[in-house]
Amino acid sequence: SSTSAGRKVMEEVTGAQIIAEALKSQNVEYMFGIVGVPIIEVAMAAQAAGIKYVGMRNEQAACYAASAVGYLTGHPAVCLVVSGPGLIHALGGMANANMNCWPMIVIGGSSDRNQETTGAFQEFPQVSFVSSTHFEVCAVNPSQGKAVRSSIYGRPGACYIDIPGDMVNVLMVPRGFRFPSCCPPPPVSLASSQEIAKASRVLREAQRPLLIIGKGAAYGRAEKEIRELVEVMGLPFLPTPMGKGVLPDDHPSCVSAARSRALLQADVVVLLGARLNWMLHFGFPPRFSPHVKVIQVDLCAEELSNNVRATVALLGDVRAVVGQLLQSFRSDPWRYPSDSAWWVTLREKMASNAQISKRLALRTTLPMNYYTVFQHMAELLPRDCIIVSEGANTMDIGRTMLHNHYPRHRLDAGTFGTMGVGLGFAVAAAVLERSQQTGRRVVCVEGDSAFGFSGMEVETMCRYKLPVLIIIINNNGIYSGVGPETWREMEKMGELTTVAPPVTLLPEARYEQVMCAFGGRGYLVRTVEELRSALQQSLADIASPSILNVLIDPASDRKQQEFPWLTRSSL
Repeated sequence: SSTSAGRKVMEEVTGAQIIAEALKSQNVEYMFGIVGVPIIEVAMAAQAAGIKYVGMRNEQAACYAASAVGYLTGHPAVCLVVSGPGLIHALGGMANANMNCWPMIVIGGSSDRNQETTGAFQEFPQVSFVSSTHFEVCAVNPSQGKAVRSSIYGRPGACYIDIPGDMVNVLMVPRGFRFPSCCPPPPVSLASSQEIAKASRVLREAQRPLLIIGKGAAYGRAEKEIRELVEVMGLPFLPTPMGKGVLPDDHPSCVSAARSRALLQADVVVLLGARLNWMLHFGFPPRFSPHVKVIQVDLCAEELSNNVRATVALLGDVRAVVGQLLQSFRSDPWRYPSDSAWWVTLREKMASNAQISKRLALRTTLPMNYYTVFQHMAELLPRDCIIVSEGANTMDIGRTMLHNHYPRHRLDAGTFGTMGVGLGFAVAAAVLERSQQTGRRVVCVEGDSAFGFSGMEVETMCRYKLPVLIIIINNNGIYSGVGPETWREMEKMGELTTVAPPVTLLPEARYEQVMCAFGGRGYLVRTVEELRSALQQSLADIASPSILNVLIDPASDRKQQEFPWLTRSSL
Protein backbone atom coordinates (compact mmCIF):
# COMPACT_ATOMS: atom_id res chain seq x y z
CA SER A 1 0.00 0.00 0.00
CA SER A 2 1.09 3.58 -0.60
CA THR A 3 2.87 5.33 2.26
CA SER A 4 2.30 8.94 1.21
CA ALA A 5 1.88 11.23 4.23
CA GLY A 6 -1.71 12.24 4.76
CA ARG A 7 -3.18 9.32 2.72
CA LYS A 8 -6.43 7.80 3.95
CA VAL A 9 -6.26 4.09 4.73
CA MET A 10 -9.50 2.46 3.56
CA GLU A 11 -8.65 -1.22 3.00
CA GLU A 12 -8.75 -3.85 5.73
CA VAL A 13 -5.29 -4.11 7.27
CA THR A 14 -3.59 -5.78 10.21
CA GLY A 15 -2.21 -4.07 13.25
CA ALA A 16 1.30 -5.00 12.06
CA GLN A 17 0.69 -3.18 8.79
CA ILE A 18 -0.56 -0.09 10.60
CA ILE A 19 2.56 -0.04 12.77
CA ALA A 20 4.87 -0.48 9.76
CA GLU A 21 3.12 2.19 7.69
CA ALA A 22 3.22 4.57 10.65
CA LEU A 23 6.96 4.04 11.08
CA LYS A 24 7.50 4.62 7.37
CA SER A 25 5.49 7.84 7.52
CA GLN A 26 7.95 9.00 10.21
CA ASN A 27 10.87 8.34 7.83
CA VAL A 28 12.13 5.32 9.76
CA GLU A 29 14.31 3.44 7.28
CA TYR A 30 16.04 0.70 9.28
CA MET A 31 14.91 -2.04 11.66
CA PHE A 32 17.17 -4.51 13.47
CA GLY A 33 15.94 -7.40 15.55
CA ILE A 34 15.30 -11.05 16.26
CA VAL A 35 11.82 -12.23 15.39
CA GLY A 36 9.53 -14.68 17.16
CA VAL A 37 6.04 -14.74 18.57
CA PRO A 38 4.35 -12.24 18.52
CA ILE A 39 6.32 -9.85 16.29
CA ILE A 40 7.23 -11.85 13.16
CA GLU A 41 4.47 -10.14 11.19
CA VAL A 42 5.68 -6.70 12.26
CA ALA A 43 9.06 -7.36 10.62
CA MET A 44 7.37 -8.68 7.48
CA ALA A 45 5.03 -5.69 7.30
CA ALA A 46 8.00 -3.35 7.77
CA GLN A 47 9.76 -4.90 4.78
CA ALA A 48 6.57 -4.60 2.71
CA ALA A 49 6.42 -0.90 3.64
CA GLY A 50 9.98 -0.36 2.38
CA ILE A 51 11.83 -0.46 5.71
CA LYS A 52 15.10 -2.40 5.60
CA TYR A 53 15.04 -5.24 8.15
CA VAL A 54 18.32 -6.73 9.40
CA GLY A 55 17.98 -9.94 11.39
CA MET A 56 20.61 -10.15 14.14
CA ARG A 57 21.74 -13.00 16.41
CA ASN A 58 21.32 -11.30 19.77
CA GLU A 59 18.96 -8.60 20.98
CA GLN A 60 21.78 -6.59 22.56
CA ALA A 61 23.63 -6.45 19.24
CA ALA A 62 20.40 -5.50 17.46
CA CYS A 63 19.88 -2.67 19.93
CA TYR A 64 23.47 -1.46 19.52
CA ALA A 65 23.01 -1.46 15.76
CA ALA A 66 19.78 0.55 15.89
CA SER A 67 21.35 3.12 18.22
CA ALA A 68 24.38 3.49 15.95
CA VAL A 69 22.09 4.37 13.05
CA GLY A 70 20.53 7.04 15.26
CA TYR A 71 23.93 8.55 15.98
CA LEU A 72 25.20 8.36 12.40
CA THR A 73 22.04 9.76 10.77
CA GLY A 74 20.39 11.84 13.52
CA HIS A 75 17.14 9.89 13.01
CA PRO A 76 16.09 6.81 15.00
CA ALA A 77 16.12 3.26 13.75
CA VAL A 78 14.02 0.52 15.34
CA CYS A 79 15.09 -2.47 17.40
CA LEU A 80 12.35 -5.13 17.25
CA VAL A 81 12.30 -7.74 20.03
CA VAL A 82 10.02 -10.43 21.40
CA SER A 83 8.40 -10.23 24.80
CA GLY A 84 9.92 -10.96 28.18
CA PRO A 85 13.52 -12.21 27.76
CA GLY A 86 13.84 -10.51 24.37
CA LEU A 87 13.14 -7.09 25.83
CA ILE A 88 15.37 -7.75 28.85
CA HIS A 89 18.25 -8.66 26.53
CA ALA A 90 17.74 -5.34 24.73
CA LEU A 91 18.00 -3.25 27.90
CA GLY A 92 21.79 -3.09 27.68
CA GLY A 93 21.54 -1.46 24.27
CA MET A 94 18.85 0.92 25.47
CA ALA A 95 21.00 1.99 28.42
CA ASN A 96 23.98 2.46 26.12
CA ALA A 97 21.88 4.67 23.81
CA ASN A 98 20.69 6.81 26.72
CA MET A 99 24.18 7.24 28.14
CA ASN A 100 25.54 8.27 24.73
CA CYS A 101 22.44 10.41 23.94
CA TRP A 102 21.64 8.53 20.72
CA PRO A 103 18.06 8.29 19.42
CA MET A 104 16.42 4.92 18.88
CA ILE A 105 13.07 3.18 19.20
CA VAL A 106 12.59 -0.27 20.73
CA ILE A 107 9.39 -2.10 19.84
CA GLY A 108 8.65 -5.10 22.01
CA GLY A 109 5.92 -7.66 21.65
CA SER A 110 4.00 -8.62 24.75
CA SER A 111 1.36 -11.13 25.78
CA ASP A 112 -2.24 -10.72 24.64
CA ARG A 113 -4.24 -8.23 26.66
CA ASN A 114 -6.81 -10.82 27.77
CA GLN A 115 -3.99 -12.97 29.18
CA GLU A 116 -2.41 -10.37 31.43
CA THR A 117 -1.59 -11.66 34.96
CA THR A 118 -2.47 -15.25 33.93
CA GLY A 119 1.08 -16.50 33.48
CA ALA A 120 1.03 -16.12 29.70
CA PHE A 121 3.97 -17.14 27.51
CA GLN A 122 6.92 -14.83 28.31
CA GLU A 123 4.59 -12.52 30.23
CA PHE A 124 6.45 -9.70 31.93
CA PRO A 125 5.40 -6.24 33.23
CA GLN A 126 7.30 -4.61 30.38
CA VAL A 127 5.88 -1.10 30.41
CA SER A 128 6.22 -0.62 34.16
CA PHE A 129 9.68 -2.21 34.16
CA VAL A 130 10.99 -0.03 31.34
CA SER A 131 9.45 3.07 32.96
CA SER A 132 11.11 2.25 36.28
CA THR A 133 14.52 2.12 34.57
CA HIS A 134 14.11 5.71 33.34
CA PHE A 135 13.43 5.06 29.65
CA GLU A 136 10.81 6.99 27.71
CA VAL A 137 7.69 4.89 27.09
CA CYS A 138 5.14 5.71 24.40
CA ALA A 139 1.79 4.02 23.94
CA VAL A 140 1.37 2.22 20.64
CA ASN A 141 -0.47 4.56 18.28
CA PRO A 142 -0.98 4.70 14.52
CA SER A 143 1.33 7.65 13.93
CA GLN A 144 4.33 6.71 16.13
CA GLY A 145 5.15 10.43 15.86
CA LYS A 146 5.51 10.83 19.61
CA ALA A 147 8.07 8.02 19.79
CA VAL A 148 10.24 9.58 17.10
CA ARG A 149 9.87 13.02 18.64
CA SER A 150 10.71 11.74 22.14
CA SER A 151 13.86 10.05 20.87
CA ILE A 152 15.32 13.13 19.12
CA TYR A 153 13.97 16.17 21.02
CA GLY A 154 15.89 17.53 24.00
CA ARG A 155 18.40 14.95 25.18
CA PRO A 156 18.25 12.15 22.58
CA GLY A 157 17.82 8.59 23.77
CA ALA A 158 15.84 5.36 23.65
CA CYS A 159 12.05 5.24 23.48
CA TYR A 160 10.03 2.06 24.06
CA ILE A 161 6.74 0.99 22.43
CA ASP A 162 4.88 -2.05 23.76
CA ILE A 163 2.69 -4.06 21.37
CA PRO A 164 0.35 -6.71 22.79
CA GLY A 165 0.29 -9.84 20.67
CA ASP A 166 -3.44 -9.63 19.90
CA MET A 167 -2.90 -6.22 18.27
CA VAL A 168 -0.42 -7.55 15.72
CA ASN A 169 -2.78 -9.63 13.59
CA VAL A 170 -6.12 -7.99 14.37
CA LEU A 171 -7.92 -6.87 11.20
CA MET A 172 -9.34 -3.37 11.06
CA VAL A 173 -10.70 -0.84 8.62
CA PRO A 174 -9.41 2.50 9.89
CA ARG A 175 -11.81 4.68 7.94
CA GLY A 176 -10.87 8.30 7.72
CA PHE A 177 -7.54 7.79 9.43
CA ARG A 178 -4.56 9.78 8.16
CA PHE A 179 -0.88 9.08 8.64
CA PRO A 180 0.58 12.43 9.66
CA SER A 181 3.77 13.67 8.07
CA CYS A 182 7.08 13.10 9.85
CA CYS A 183 7.68 15.19 12.94
CA PRO A 184 9.96 18.19 12.26
CA PRO A 185 13.61 18.24 13.30
CA PRO A 186 14.31 19.34 16.88
CA PRO A 187 14.04 23.11 17.38
CA VAL A 188 17.39 24.89 17.52
CA SER A 189 18.04 26.79 20.74
CA LEU A 190 20.53 29.62 21.17
CA ALA A 191 22.54 30.73 24.21
CA SER A 192 21.83 34.11 25.75
CA SER A 193 23.73 37.02 24.24
CA GLN A 194 25.01 38.03 27.69
CA GLU A 195 26.62 34.64 28.22
CA ILE A 196 28.12 34.70 24.71
CA ALA A 197 29.73 38.07 25.49
CA LYS A 198 31.04 36.69 28.79
CA ALA A 199 32.51 33.63 27.04
CA SER A 200 34.25 35.91 24.56
CA ARG A 201 35.83 37.92 27.39
CA VAL A 202 37.02 34.82 29.25
CA LEU A 203 38.60 33.35 26.11
CA ARG A 204 40.39 36.59 25.23
CA GLU A 205 41.91 36.68 28.72
CA ALA A 206 43.07 33.05 28.63
CA GLN A 207 46.79 32.29 28.83
CA ARG A 208 46.42 28.56 28.10
CA PRO A 209 43.10 27.93 26.32
CA LEU A 210 41.91 24.48 25.23
CA LEU A 211 38.86 23.38 23.23
CA ILE A 212 37.51 19.91 24.02
CA ILE A 213 35.37 18.50 21.21
CA GLY A 214 32.91 15.79 22.25
CA LYS A 215 30.68 13.40 20.37
CA GLY A 216 27.81 15.82 21.03
CA ALA A 217 29.50 18.11 18.52
CA ALA A 218 29.71 15.22 16.05
CA TYR A 219 26.04 14.34 16.56
CA GLY A 220 25.13 18.03 16.24
CA ARG A 221 26.87 18.34 12.84
CA ALA A 222 28.96 21.24 14.12
CA GLU A 223 32.14 20.39 12.22
CA LYS A 224 32.07 23.38 9.84
CA GLU A 225 31.57 25.93 12.61
CA ILE A 226 34.14 24.34 14.94
CA ARG A 227 36.76 24.21 12.20
CA GLU A 228 36.25 27.93 11.60
CA LEU A 229 36.47 28.65 15.35
CA VAL A 230 39.75 26.71 15.65
CA GLU A 231 41.37 28.12 12.54
CA VAL A 232 40.27 31.75 12.83
CA MET A 233 41.18 31.96 16.52
CA GLY A 234 44.26 29.71 16.47
CA LEU A 235 43.12 27.56 19.41
CA PRO A 236 44.44 24.12 20.38
CA PHE A 237 41.82 21.39 20.54
CA LEU A 238 41.49 17.95 22.06
CA PRO A 239 38.82 15.52 20.82
CA THR A 240 37.16 12.96 23.06
CA PRO A 241 37.21 9.40 21.62
CA MET A 242 34.09 9.83 19.49
CA GLY A 243 34.79 13.53 18.96
CA LYS A 244 37.68 12.37 16.80
CA GLY A 245 37.21 13.40 13.19
CA VAL A 246 35.01 16.44 13.83
CA LEU A 247 38.28 18.04 12.85
CA PRO A 248 40.93 15.70 11.39
CA ASP A 249 43.25 14.08 13.92
CA ASP A 250 46.21 15.31 11.86
CA HIS A 251 45.03 18.93 11.99
CA PRO A 252 47.92 21.16 13.15
CA SER A 253 45.87 22.42 16.11
CA CYS A 254 45.05 18.92 17.43
CA VAL A 255 46.94 18.22 20.68
CA SER A 256 45.80 14.64 21.34
CA ALA A 257 49.42 13.52 21.60
CA ALA A 258 49.83 15.86 24.60
CA ARG A 259 46.49 15.02 26.22
CA SER A 260 47.58 14.83 29.86
CA ARG A 261 49.66 18.00 29.65
CA ALA A 262 46.87 19.92 27.88
CA LEU A 263 44.25 18.96 30.47
CA LEU A 264 46.50 19.63 33.44
CA GLN A 265 47.81 23.05 32.47
CA ALA A 266 44.90 24.65 30.59
CA ASP A 267 43.52 27.69 32.39
CA VAL A 268 40.38 27.96 30.24
CA VAL A 269 38.62 24.88 28.86
CA VAL A 270 35.78 25.16 26.34
CA LEU A 271 33.55 22.06 26.36
CA LEU A 272 31.82 21.61 23.00
CA GLY A 273 29.31 18.77 23.39
CA ALA A 274 31.55 17.01 25.92
CA ARG A 275 30.76 16.12 29.51
CA LEU A 276 32.99 16.25 32.57
CA ASN A 277 32.40 12.60 33.43
CA TRP A 278 34.91 9.77 33.94
CA MET A 279 36.20 10.13 30.37
CA LEU A 280 37.48 13.61 31.23
CA HIS A 281 38.34 12.70 34.81
CA PHE A 282 35.36 14.73 36.09
CA GLY A 283 37.33 17.96 35.61
CA PHE A 284 38.99 17.34 39.00
CA PRO A 285 42.59 17.79 40.12
CA PRO A 286 45.17 16.36 39.65
CA ARG A 287 44.11 15.88 36.02
CA PHE A 288 42.88 19.49 35.75
CA SER A 289 44.09 22.67 37.37
CA PRO A 290 42.05 23.46 40.49
CA HIS A 291 41.68 27.00 39.12
CA VAL A 292 40.56 26.08 35.61
CA LYS A 293 37.74 28.15 34.11
CA VAL A 294 35.15 26.15 32.17
CA ILE A 295 33.06 27.47 29.29
CA GLN A 296 30.46 24.78 28.76
CA VAL A 297 28.25 24.36 25.69
CA ASP A 298 25.51 21.78 26.12
CA LEU A 299 21.98 21.10 24.95
CA CYS A 300 20.84 19.88 28.36
CA ALA A 301 20.48 22.27 31.27
CA GLU A 302 21.01 19.47 33.82
CA GLU A 303 24.49 18.83 32.42
CA LEU A 304 25.70 22.39 32.97
CA SER A 305 28.08 22.84 35.93
CA ASN A 306 28.03 19.11 36.61
CA ASN A 307 31.09 18.23 38.78
CA VAL A 308 32.79 21.58 38.09
CA ARG A 309 30.89 24.84 38.19
CA ALA A 310 30.99 26.49 34.77
CA THR A 311 32.42 29.99 34.59
CA VAL A 312 30.19 30.45 31.53
CA ALA A 313 27.24 28.13 30.84
CA LEU A 314 26.01 28.26 27.24
CA LEU A 315 22.74 26.37 27.01
CA GLY A 316 21.84 25.56 23.42
CA ASP A 317 22.49 23.63 20.24
CA VAL A 318 26.27 23.23 19.89
CA ARG A 319 26.33 24.14 16.20
CA ALA A 320 24.24 27.26 16.73
CA VAL A 321 26.15 28.35 19.84
CA VAL A 322 29.53 28.00 18.13
CA GLY A 323 28.04 30.13 15.37
CA GLN A 324 27.17 32.76 17.98
CA LEU A 325 30.73 32.69 19.31
CA LEU A 326 32.10 33.10 15.78
CA GLN A 327 29.87 36.09 15.20
CA SER A 328 31.14 37.64 18.43
CA PHE A 329 34.74 37.30 17.28
CA ARG A 330 33.92 38.53 13.78
CA SER A 331 32.56 41.73 15.33
CA ASP A 332 35.69 42.18 17.41
CA PRO A 333 38.50 40.06 15.89
CA TRP A 334 40.99 38.24 18.11
CA ARG A 335 43.49 35.43 17.57
CA TYR A 336 45.48 33.43 20.08
CA PRO A 337 49.22 33.79 19.27
CA SER A 338 50.76 30.72 17.65
CA ASP A 339 54.16 31.46 19.22
CA SER A 340 52.86 31.56 22.79
CA ALA A 341 54.61 29.62 25.57
CA TRP A 342 51.52 27.40 25.76
CA TRP A 343 51.84 26.32 22.15
CA VAL A 344 55.58 25.70 22.63
CA THR A 345 54.86 23.49 25.66
CA LEU A 346 52.20 21.48 23.83
CA ARG A 347 54.30 20.96 20.71
CA GLU A 348 57.30 19.79 22.73
CA LYS A 349 55.19 17.26 24.63
CA MET A 350 53.55 16.02 21.43
CA ALA A 351 56.95 15.46 19.82
CA SER A 352 58.25 13.63 22.90
CA ASN A 353 55.24 11.28 23.09
CA ALA A 354 55.35 10.63 19.36
CA GLN A 355 58.97 9.49 19.67
CA ILE A 356 58.09 7.03 22.43
CA SER A 357 55.24 5.52 20.37
CA LYS A 358 57.47 5.37 17.30
CA ARG A 359 60.19 3.44 19.16
CA LEU A 360 57.62 0.90 20.33
CA ALA A 361 56.15 0.61 16.81
CA LEU A 362 59.53 -0.05 15.23
CA ARG A 363 60.32 -3.06 17.40
CA THR A 364 60.84 -6.16 15.28
CA THR A 365 60.58 -8.81 17.99
CA LEU A 366 57.91 -11.50 17.80
CA PRO A 367 55.19 -11.77 18.92
CA MET A 368 54.32 -8.21 17.84
CA ASN A 369 53.19 -5.53 20.28
CA TYR A 370 50.18 -3.22 20.02
CA TYR A 371 52.16 -0.31 18.62
CA THR A 372 53.73 -2.31 15.79
CA VAL A 373 50.34 -3.66 14.72
CA PHE A 374 48.62 -0.26 14.82
CA GLN A 375 51.50 1.44 13.00
CA HIS A 376 51.09 -0.83 9.97
CA MET A 377 47.30 -0.65 10.14
CA ALA A 378 47.49 3.15 10.10
CA GLU A 379 49.67 3.02 6.98
CA LEU A 380 47.28 0.78 5.03
CA LEU A 381 43.73 1.61 6.15
CA PRO A 382 41.78 4.01 3.89
CA ARG A 383 41.69 7.60 5.10
CA ASP A 384 37.88 7.65 4.95
CA CYS A 385 37.17 4.30 6.62
CA ILE A 386 34.72 4.07 9.51
CA ILE A 387 36.56 2.69 12.54
CA VAL A 388 34.66 0.72 15.16
CA SER A 389 36.71 -0.15 18.22
CA GLU A 390 36.30 -1.87 21.55
CA GLY A 391 38.50 -3.57 24.09
CA ALA A 392 40.84 -2.32 26.81
CA ASN A 393 44.33 -1.62 25.49
CA THR A 394 43.11 -2.33 21.96
CA MET A 395 40.71 0.59 22.11
CA ASP A 396 42.92 2.93 24.14
CA ILE A 397 46.10 2.52 22.10
CA GLY A 398 44.18 2.32 18.83
CA ARG A 399 42.52 5.63 19.64
CA THR A 400 45.91 7.36 19.68
CA MET A 401 47.40 5.64 16.61
CA LEU A 402 44.49 5.17 14.20
CA HIS A 403 43.53 8.62 13.00
CA ASN A 404 40.06 9.75 12.02
CA HIS A 405 39.77 12.42 9.35
CA TYR A 406 36.00 12.86 9.03
CA PRO A 407 33.18 13.38 11.54
CA ARG A 408 31.15 10.40 12.77
CA HIS A 409 33.75 7.96 11.46
CA ARG A 410 34.53 6.44 14.86
CA LEU A 411 32.30 4.30 17.06
CA ASP A 412 33.51 2.77 20.30
CA ALA A 413 32.54 1.70 23.82
CA GLY A 414 31.48 5.27 24.53
CA THR A 415 30.29 6.96 27.70
CA PHE A 416 28.98 3.72 29.22
CA GLY A 417 32.22 1.83 28.48
CA THR A 418 30.15 -0.98 27.01
CA MET A 419 31.93 -4.09 25.78
CA GLY A 420 30.11 -6.04 23.07
CA VAL A 421 29.04 -3.04 20.98
CA GLY A 422 31.56 -3.56 18.20
CA LEU A 423 29.95 -5.99 15.78
CA GLY A 424 26.47 -4.47 16.15
CA PHE A 425 27.90 -1.01 15.42
CA ALA A 426 29.83 -2.42 12.46
CA VAL A 427 26.73 -4.07 10.97
CA ALA A 428 24.82 -0.77 11.26
CA ALA A 429 27.62 1.26 9.68
CA ALA A 430 28.04 -1.23 6.84
CA VAL A 431 24.30 -1.27 6.11
CA LEU A 432 24.29 2.55 5.97
CA GLU A 433 27.38 2.72 3.74
CA ARG A 434 25.83 0.20 1.34
CA SER A 435 22.50 2.07 1.24
CA GLN A 436 24.28 5.36 0.58
CA GLN A 437 26.68 3.72 -1.91
CA THR A 438 29.68 5.56 -0.49
CA GLY A 439 32.22 2.81 -1.05
CA ARG A 440 33.69 3.51 2.40
CA ARG A 441 34.98 0.51 4.32
CA VAL A 442 33.96 -0.37 7.86
CA VAL A 443 36.88 -1.59 9.97
CA CYS A 444 36.08 -3.20 13.31
CA VAL A 445 39.10 -3.31 15.64
CA GLU A 446 38.42 -5.73 18.50
CA GLY A 447 40.19 -7.04 21.53
CA ASP A 448 39.86 -10.82 21.72
CA SER A 449 37.76 -10.57 24.87
CA ALA A 450 35.48 -7.91 23.36
CA PHE A 451 34.96 -10.01 20.23
CA GLY A 452 33.54 -12.81 22.36
CA PHE A 453 30.52 -10.76 23.44
CA SER A 454 28.92 -10.72 19.99
CA GLY A 455 31.09 -12.93 17.79
CA MET A 456 28.11 -14.70 16.19
CA GLU A 457 27.24 -11.49 14.37
CA VAL A 458 29.87 -12.54 11.81
CA GLU A 459 27.10 -14.78 10.47
CA THR A 460 24.92 -11.68 10.08
CA MET A 461 27.69 -10.01 8.09
CA CYS A 462 28.10 -13.07 5.85
CA ARG A 463 24.32 -13.49 5.39
CA TYR A 464 23.89 -9.92 4.16
CA LYS A 465 27.30 -9.83 2.41
CA LEU A 466 28.50 -6.83 4.40
CA PRO A 467 32.24 -6.40 3.66
CA VAL A 468 33.24 -5.54 7.21
CA LEU A 469 36.93 -5.97 8.02
CA ILE A 470 37.32 -7.28 11.60
CA ILE A 471 40.79 -7.07 13.09
CA ILE A 472 41.13 -8.97 16.38
CA ILE A 473 44.12 -7.94 18.47
CA ASN A 474 44.61 -11.24 20.26
CA ASN A 475 46.66 -11.17 23.47
CA ASN A 476 44.98 -14.28 24.92
CA GLY A 477 43.09 -12.46 27.63
CA ILE A 478 41.31 -9.56 29.26
CA TYR A 479 43.96 -6.82 29.63
CA SER A 480 46.66 -9.51 29.39
CA GLY A 481 46.88 -13.25 28.94
CA VAL A 482 49.50 -15.99 28.87
CA GLY A 483 51.23 -17.85 26.07
CA PRO A 484 50.64 -21.49 25.05
CA GLU A 485 53.60 -22.83 27.03
CA THR A 486 52.48 -21.15 30.24
CA TRP A 487 48.95 -22.43 29.67
CA ARG A 488 50.21 -26.01 29.32
CA GLU A 489 52.18 -25.63 32.55
CA MET A 490 49.06 -24.39 34.33
CA GLU A 491 47.11 -27.40 33.07
CA LYS A 492 49.67 -29.63 34.82
CA MET A 493 49.23 -27.73 38.08
CA GLY A 494 45.64 -28.84 38.60
CA GLU A 495 42.05 -27.83 37.92
CA LEU A 496 42.11 -24.75 35.68
CA THR A 497 39.16 -23.19 37.48
CA THR A 498 41.40 -22.82 40.53
CA VAL A 499 44.68 -22.14 38.72
CA ALA A 500 44.07 -20.06 35.58
CA PRO A 501 44.07 -16.29 36.26
CA PRO A 502 40.56 -14.82 35.76
CA VAL A 503 41.88 -12.52 33.00
CA THR A 504 43.15 -15.35 30.79
CA LEU A 505 41.50 -16.75 27.67
CA LEU A 506 42.48 -19.76 25.57
CA PRO A 507 45.89 -18.94 24.04
CA GLU A 508 46.01 -18.40 20.29
CA ALA A 509 42.31 -19.14 19.82
CA ARG A 510 41.49 -19.46 16.10
CA TYR A 511 38.84 -16.76 15.82
CA GLU A 512 39.40 -16.36 12.08
CA GLN A 513 37.94 -19.83 11.54
CA VAL A 514 34.58 -18.59 12.81
CA MET A 515 34.39 -16.28 9.80
CA CYS A 516 35.48 -19.04 7.43
CA ALA A 517 32.71 -21.28 8.76
CA PHE A 518 30.10 -18.85 7.39
CA GLY A 519 31.78 -18.19 4.04
CA GLY A 520 33.90 -15.13 4.82
CA ARG A 521 37.67 -14.80 4.73
CA GLY A 522 39.90 -15.58 7.68
CA TYR A 523 43.58 -14.85 8.22
CA LEU A 524 45.89 -15.93 11.04
CA VAL A 525 48.56 -13.24 11.49
CA ARG A 526 51.82 -13.53 13.42
CA THR A 527 54.27 -11.27 11.56
CA VAL A 528 54.35 -7.81 10.00
CA GLU A 529 54.52 -9.36 6.54
CA GLU A 530 51.44 -11.49 7.19
CA LEU A 531 49.62 -8.48 8.65
CA ARG A 532 50.26 -6.26 5.65
CA SER A 533 49.39 -9.00 3.16
CA ALA A 534 46.14 -9.91 4.94
CA LEU A 535 45.13 -6.26 5.23
CA GLN A 536 45.73 -5.61 1.54
CA GLN A 537 43.79 -8.72 0.49
CA SER A 538 40.86 -7.94 2.79
CA LEU A 539 40.64 -4.32 1.63
CA ALA A 540 40.66 -5.47 -1.99
CA ASP A 541 37.70 -7.79 -1.36
CA ILE A 542 34.60 -5.59 -1.46
CA ALA A 543 32.13 -8.50 -1.56
CA SER A 544 32.64 -10.38 1.70
CA PRO A 545 33.65 -9.83 5.33
CA SER A 546 37.02 -10.82 6.75
CA ILE A 547 38.66 -11.52 10.11
CA LEU A 548 42.33 -10.91 10.77
CA ASN A 549 43.29 -12.78 13.93
CA VAL A 550 46.46 -10.92 14.93
CA LEU A 551 48.46 -12.73 17.61
CA ILE A 552 50.47 -10.33 19.77
CA ASP A 553 52.65 -10.65 22.83
CA PRO A 554 50.36 -11.45 25.80
CA ALA A 555 52.52 -9.14 27.93
CA SER A 556 52.24 -6.20 25.53
CA ASP A 557 51.01 -3.07 27.28
CA ARG A 558 50.57 0.68 26.88
CA LYS A 559 53.48 3.05 27.14
CA GLN A 560 53.96 4.50 30.61
CA GLN A 561 51.13 6.91 31.49
CA GLU A 562 51.43 10.07 33.57
CA PHE A 563 48.04 9.28 35.13
CA PRO A 564 45.81 6.17 35.06
CA TRP A 565 43.45 6.50 32.10
CA LEU A 566 40.37 4.73 33.43
CA THR A 567 40.35 2.70 36.62
CA ARG A 568 43.01 1.27 38.83
CA SER A 569 43.62 -2.41 39.42
CA SER A 570 46.13 -4.28 41.55
CA LEU A 571 46.54 -6.81 38.73
